[in-house]
Amino acid sequence: MENNQGNPPVPTKEELNEQKIIRRQKLAELQEQGKDPYQITKFERSHLAQEILDNFDKFEGKTVTIAGRMMSKRVMGKASFLHIMDESNKIQIYARKDVMDEEPYMEFRKKTDIGDILGVTGVVFLTQKGEISVKASEMTLLSKSLIPLPEKFHGLKDQDLRYRQRYLDLIVNPEVKEAFVARSKIVKYIREYLDNIGYLEVETPILHNTAGGAAAKPFTTHHNTLDLDMYLRIATELHLKRLIVGGFEKVYEIGRIFRNEGMSYKHNPEFTTIELYEAYGDYERMMDITEGIITYAAEKLLGTTKVKWQDKEVDLSPGWTRVSMIDLVKEKTGADFRAAKDDAQAREMAKKIGLDPEKGSTKGEFLYAAFEEFVEDTLFEPTFVVDYPVEVSPLAKRKADEPWLTERFELFITSREIANAFSELNDPIDQKERFIAQANQRKDGDDEAHMMDEDFVHALEYGMPPTGGMGMGIDRLVQLLTDSYTIRDVILFPTMKPKE
Repeated sequence: MENNQGNPPVPTKEELNEQKIIRRQKLAELQEQGKDPYQITKFERSHLAQEILDNFDKFEGKTVTIAGRMMSKRVMGKASFLHIMDESNKIQIYARKDVMDEEPYMEFRKKTDIGDILGVTGVVFLTQKGEISVKASEMTLLSKSLIPLPEKFHGLKDQDLRYRQRYLDLIVNPEVKEAFVARSKIVKYIREYLDNIGYLEVETPILHNTAGGAAAKPFTTHHNTLDLDMYLRIATELHLKRLIVGGFEKVYEIGRIFRNEGMSYKHNPEFTTIELYEAYGDYERMMDITEGIITYAAEKLLGTTKVKWQDKEVDLSPGWTRVSMIDLVKEKTGADFRAAKDDAQAREMAKKIGLDPEKGSTKGEFLYAAFEEFVEDTLFEPTFVVDYPVEVSPLAKRKADEPWLTERFELFITSREIANAFSELNDPIDQKERFIAQANQRKDGDDEAHMMDEDFVHALEYGMPPTGGMGMGIDRLVQLLTDSYTIRDVILFPTMKPKE
């Protein structure tokens, strides 16, 4: 074994295998004695560790029953010290032969290992070193750990392994749990905010006959009974808007979305969004709600709208910047695409600012390409970028005074898109024409272009009121509010390539 700068040596593979054999032998001996820990079906606890640690004056001298995973073990002849960890915290256990009796004490010494799940009954006291502890009178082995935990000084550092074996990550690095506790709270606060302003939470299908509502490549599956190919949803949008047609006026859904795309620190093929739709609203109303949701969640979770992000501070105080894409591109590049009289002039404008002229064929496409190339990465503070070209907004309503643009916004914070919204297109004739244009793009090889959804067009033909809609990535919002750089740190079980 190799010693590392004074730390305890790291076990070799051979030694780890030996430890596994020894642990199985201990289990077999317990089972032969009729003490199989896996046969225990329940264990009644009286308290969690944190409750005892926070209220020592109340618990001193009282008998408690706790349970958790043994994270350390130090044997000193007739007495031993160990720590067990439950979901709330770790607490020290003091075990003595003369308190527990010799046989159960020796069984604890010889048959238990770090990683085992123990139930402990004992009296709360304060050690001479000032540590709140439980003096054990009784111990129960509730589950045997057959694999040693990673050695504590080196921990679980392999990021790939941490994501593949999140259960082990949570045991060895308990601070990891904080982001996931925060995630649950953030979702709760989103629901609170929307419920308080009259929204109704609904559920829509995950299996779709047509993949629609976003520009993304879907996952395909097959329904055996119907002998029909189906798609995992890439958005909840089109079904939620069907509900607006049907008479619901404020609806939202929080749910999983599946997109057959690449993986990065910002993307996971399976992720969570919230989409919401409000009849008689528009994209201005959606900006107000989006800002309200995020500031409410930040204040409830953190007690402030000043958020730390990668050694910088983001100010989420209300009153976020609202600026058109055209003005942002003009500010960063000098190119005013509004002044381009036709597509040819827009192409020349794009070339002058160093944009690949093959990145578009229309004025709207060149504007959007310029925004992605020169602007998007600069948007650190909360910014609503409004008025997107119609070419990249097939479900958004056109601006009345500039029909080549739409009433759409995307919210950027820390140079990442957090939300996307628009005044919803409710003209069935225009919608069908845009679906046809998207379908032609699919024929030309664009796997992310929208599919034709005849039933959705049919629904619009019955009449949908003016409507505002918004979609927000829950994972990215959690990243922001927990200062987590990669999306894998806020998804309990991120998608991973199988190990060969």
